[in-house]
Amino acid sequence: MKFARGEYPPNYHLTYSLNEDNYKRAIEVLKAGGNIAVVFRKDLPKTFSGYKVISGDEHDLRYLDEKNVVVGLKAKGKAKKDTSGFVME
Repeated sequence: MKFARGEYPPNYHLTYSLNEDNYKRAIEVLKAGGNIAVVFRKDLPKTFSGYKVISGDEHDLRYLDEKNVVVGLKAKGKAKKDTSGFVME
């Protein structure tokens, strides 16, 4: 989890993506100070697993995001009907 600890160049930014199989790892990234992206079916919650949720739909400049947050994305297209566990309720 080098990226979560900031061990990359200052002009390098990564956001870890939550999926149906990596919840534990995603929470580890948050605990280490990194950001994760989470797709939500409807409205974005204020928090997810105790971490602040910001809108990831407003822009794609993830390097401008606060640190240690959940980047919330509203489900679009086929994701609106996804039942795999990728999209959070």
